[in-house]
Amino acid sequence: MSNAQPPHTMQELDAWQSGAAEPVLEPDLPIVDAHHHLWHRPLQHYGAPELGADLGAGHNVLDTVFVECMAGYRPDGPEHLKPVGETEFVVAETAGASGMCGAILGHADLTQGSRVRETLEAHITAGAGRFRGVRHQAQYDAELGSMSRRSPPPHGLLDVMFREGVEQLTALGLVLDVYLYFTQLSELAAFARAAPDTTLILNHTGTPLGVGPYANNRAEVFAHWAQGIEDLSACPNVLVKLGGLGMTQCGFGFETHATPPASHELAEVWRPYIETAIAAFGPQRAMFESNFPVDKQSCSYRALWNAFKIITRNYSSDERRDLFCKAAARAYRLNL
Repeated sequence: MSNAQPPHTMQELDAWQSGAAEPVLEPDLPIVDAHHHLWHRPLQHYGAPELGADLGAGHNVLDTVFVECMAGYRPDGPEHLKPVGETEFVVAETAGASGMCGAILGHADLTQGSRVRETLEAHITAGAGRFRGVRHQAQYDAELGSMSRRSPPPHGLLDVMFREGVEQLTALGLVLDVYLYFTQLSELAAFARAAPDTTLILNHTGTPLGVGPYANNRAEVFAHWAQGIEDLSACPNVLVKLGGLGMTQCGFGFETHATPPASHELAEVWRPYIETAIAAFGPQRAMFESNFPVDKQSCSYRALWNAFKIITRNYSSDERRDLFCKAAARAYRLNL
């Protein structure tokens, strides 16, 4: 059963999820939410109070990682320094709060090459000890384009100036998060081999697309994605974030349901992707993410983490500590 119009505003999403509460599983399991956003948009206001409400849903979330989303940019000044406003925004938004945004990933135009160092150093200063790196949006598909507000070009990881910019990032001890589609995993593997000293963190489980020409080819997409994940995992400098599967471009369609999915429904659909990625990378190089509020269009914060707990029930306690907490804490230097 589907809604004619899926919930879109934050108020609609909250109302959609209000009647589908479920108990929190394993409430003592320590968690670091390795990927979420904050923004003040006309229809979707998701700031520190909204994040705090989700963190208060009952899971033991010790800290979180903010990831760039074009929020709070400086309205004026040099163009290359405008993204520093996002780091300033997060620091101000979470002032006095504990257990959120202990690490900040911002945006910097790495295609500036060596000139990007000024932007990176400004982020470090603005971050007040919390700035940990840059998230680079590289997502592009020949059939679908980029489906991104940034509209990255094809094969951007091969750009010589981009690689020069990454060298500056690495020299400052910062990490590089990368968001791309499953069709680009081989490009990321080639880049990872060319930059062995750079810590790369793949976002959103490699984004196995399920829309457009991929909508009715789930098995073929999975096989292509799984091979890409296996090849990428051979690069020891690459880690993976497990999540992001609630994005509409993954095509699972939960956002169209009359009622939000329960955790066991999410676990059933997401399990093959999560287990395949963990098997490839190992628990020490894999970390769970909420990708909220983006994935809020598919499920509640409580159900999402319950689903991850269900999927990993047969893993050892040490493996689960890595997956839910320690891998992210190591990667982003969180003091837990």
